[in-house]
Amino acid sequence: MKRILLLAILALAACKEEAAAPPPPATMTAEAAGHFCQMDLLEHPGPKAQVHLDGMPHPLFFSQVRDAEAYRRMPEQSHAIRAIYVSDMAVAPDWENPGADNWITASSAIYVVGAAIVGGMGAQEFVPFSDRAAARDFADRHGGVLMDMDDIPDHLVFAPENAPENAPSGDDDSEYLDRLRAITNTSGG
Repeated sequence: MKRILLLAILALAACKEEAAAPPPPATMTAEAAGHFCQMDLLEHPGPKAQVHLDGMPHPLFFSQVRDAEAYRRMPEQSHAIRAIYVSDMAVAPDWENPGADNWITASSAIYVVGAAIVGGMGAQEFVPFSDRAAARDFADRHGGVLMDMDDIPDHLVFAPENAPENAPSGDDDSEYLDRLRAITNTSGG
C-alpha cells in the first residue's frame, strides 16, 4: 500500500512540474501579427517578442521588444504571463531579418538601450542579445548602454516616440502636451 501511495505522490509531483514548465517559443511565420498593431511581423525590421499567457493556446507576438515589455508592465493583464521570448540578435541574420526561431527568454537577455536605430514600428528599441560581447559590439557601432530588462526604467518603456519637448506645440494641443509631459517625466522605476 505504501508503494502505491508513493507512486501516486511521485506521479502528481511530475504532473505539477510538467504544468509549471513554460511553453516553448513559437516559430514566427507569415501568420504572426503584432498584438498592438495587427500588422505582419515579417514586414518589419528589428527584434520581435512573443508573450505566452496562461490558458491561451497561442502566444501574443509583438513587432518590437519594447512593446512586449510595455505589455508585461501594464497592470491590466487578464491572464498570467507564463513566458516571454525575444529575438536573439547575437545570432540573427541581420537587422532586417531577425530570425524565425532564434528565441531566448526575455529575462536571460542583455539589452542595448538607447541605440541610434529604431525597431519595427519606428520607435526606439531594446535590442536583446544572448551574448554580452555581441551586445557590446552592437552598442559600440550604434550607441546605447547595456542593461538587464528589469533595470530599464518605466519612463523609457512607456515614453512616446516623439517626446513632448520635441513635439510641435500649438494653442490647441498645449493641455495635451502638458499632461503627456507629466506622465513621461514621472518614473515609476
